Amino acid sequence: MIPALALLISYLIGGIPFGYFLVKWKTGQDIRQFGSGNIGATNVLRTTGRSTGVITLLLDIAKGFVAVWLAGLLIPDDPSLLWRSGAALAVIVGHAFPVFLKFKGGKAVASFIGAFLYLAPLPLLAVLILFVAVVAYTQYISLGSIIAAGTFPFAVWLILHPPAPVWIAALMAGAFIVYRHQANIQRIRAGNENVFSFGGKRTG
Repeated sequence: MIPALALLISYLIGGIPFGYFLVKWKTGQDIRQFGSGNIGATNVLRTTGRSTGVITLLLDIAKGFVAVWLAGLLIPDDPSLLWRSGAALAVIVGHAFPVFLKFKGGKAVASFIGAFLYLAPLPLLAVLILFVAVVAYTQYISLGSIIAAGTFPFAVWLILHPPAPVWIAALMAGAFIVYRHQANIQRIRAGNENVFSFGGKRTG
């Protein structure tokens, strides 16, 4: 009963659409009607401004971390980290398919970062360095996210040699993030993907 409750709470935490609420509060508009239509930090940054985008990013990271931390609090006897790994996946799914927005959410990269900041901080740091390098070179946040997520399971295995549930969760989460970026992959191939500018809007 407690494990199921922990997973449900993690999903609901993941479903809190901070980007949607912040943009609605600041502008009165629905973020889903602008830019990529995504509720995540990148689209908030592009369409609403730097400060709102950064706050969205931090809150989405925080909800990933809190969900896994709370699962550990509810289920302290979890030697293989099975339920914390499950909570990591649940919070990611919650962000991507939030019940509060009729199951239409974001790509869940920030929630992914928060969840594995708790579960696998060193491998996460390694792929975040790779992410920064890719974005700096290409100016594509999406490509940085895809490469970082795709290499994350290997980083987890090489650096941690963790219990099986952690590695399986890393593999599933990485694959899920890549899957959620299908449209971005198509735009990158077509040469019309949005490029990143921290100061404001820019396309290319």
